[in-house]
Amino acid sequence: MIRKILVPFSLLYGLITTIRNFLYTNNVLKSTKFKTPTIVVGNLSVGGTGKTPQIEYLIRLLQNHYKIAVLSRGYKRKSKGFVLADEFATAETIGDEPFQFYKKFKNVIVCVDANRTNGIQQLEKLKTPPDIILLDDAFQHRKVQGGFNILLTSYNNLYVDDFMLPTGNLRETKFGANRAQAIIVTKCPETLSVEVQQTISKKLKPASNQPVFFTTITYDETLKGSAELALQDLINTEILLITGIANPVPLINYLRKKEVKFKQLNYPDHYHFKDKDINEIQQSFNAIQSKNKIVLTTEKDYVRIFDRLKNVYYISIKTTFITNKNSFDTIVNNYVGKSSGHR
Repeated sequence: MIRKILVPFSLLYGLITTIRNFLYTNNVLKSTKFKTPTIVVGNLSVGGTGKTPQIEYLIRLLQNHYKIAVLSRGYKRKSKGFVLADEFATAETIGDEPFQFYKKFKNVIVCVDANRTNGIQQLEKLKTPPDIILLDDAFQHRKVQGGFNILLTSYNNLYVDDFMLPTGNLRETKFGANRAQAIIVTKCPETLSVEVQQTISKKLKPASNQPVFFTTITYDETLKGSAELALQDLINTEILLITGIANPVPLINYLRKKEVKFKQLNYPDHYHFKDKDINEIQQSFNAIQSKNKIVLTTEKDYVRIFDRLKNVYYISIKTTFITNKNSFDTIVNNYVGKSSGHR
């Protein structure tokens, strides 16, 4: 009911973003194109659509042939300006997702800058600059003209069914989808049929040059952290589940499907855990009667709490294409190859 009252504000916000996009599209406002190939991964809505696993998918796809940099704004970090991740980096200095990239992919340059234009300029000045730059959550950052734009939309919340903020969750109108070179429907059921895929594609109404792909989230059945544990061996283990992500429901459903026993403590997305939160987690863990017990969290949350808790593990996720994986890989490789001169 409250959101319906806010419809006039949504219309105003939609008008403002439409005018802004019009000015960029018609070169009234400057949009910079860089010599380094840039792939933008983003969405039209707020909330989790799977940008982090999609960035990781691109890293795995390209890292054996190109020097990759990932540039993010570093949401909720406590630093300012351009920061290049190094051995002193933490989730607080560069943000949880960039820190996750840095810890996970040792040969990838990771940096943050709210001003993506400056961030790319700094990357191109490096002694060994990257061959390709992945821009995390930069679909609305029109100051940079992305070379290849990937638009993500969640299966359970398609942008065509949404409305502008604050009534809905859209950051800009649905027409923003026209800037994408590829559209990916994320977090689909693993068994999504070809018929349903075709129905959704028609609903999205992509342009003839906009391929639509469908992906699902795959959970790693080996937990990492304090050691490595097989998820299938935790049937008789009590788990304290810590979540600080936009939508923990898929993870909860997955654990229930695996018949894992857990108690959940849920926190806001990108939450900076305070001492009192760590104490709360520790007290909840101590209250579990079983001798077989662990703390389990997401990979994104793990980088924010791993050094403050004992016996903590994380479950990692991957993006998996339901169909047409090779087609997507070919499109991306062709763009990078032609843009960088690599063959």
